[in-house]
Amino acid sequence: METLSTGASTLLALLVLAAFALAAGGVAMIRRGARQKGLLMIACAIVALGNVLIWTV
Repeated sequence: METLSTGASTLLALLVLAAFALAAGGVAMIRRGARQKGLLMIACAIVALGNVLIWTV
């Protein structure tokens, strides 16, 4: 199995952080009443985490 380069590892780490920020923002949007935007943000976070899993597993 190949190891990822330093740049790729850094980008994946940033993507995970962005996914958590998207999920937290999505929950906040749902609480404020913007349900559709919040759900789309959470869906985007799930897709981002899925991409990280694909690249690392």
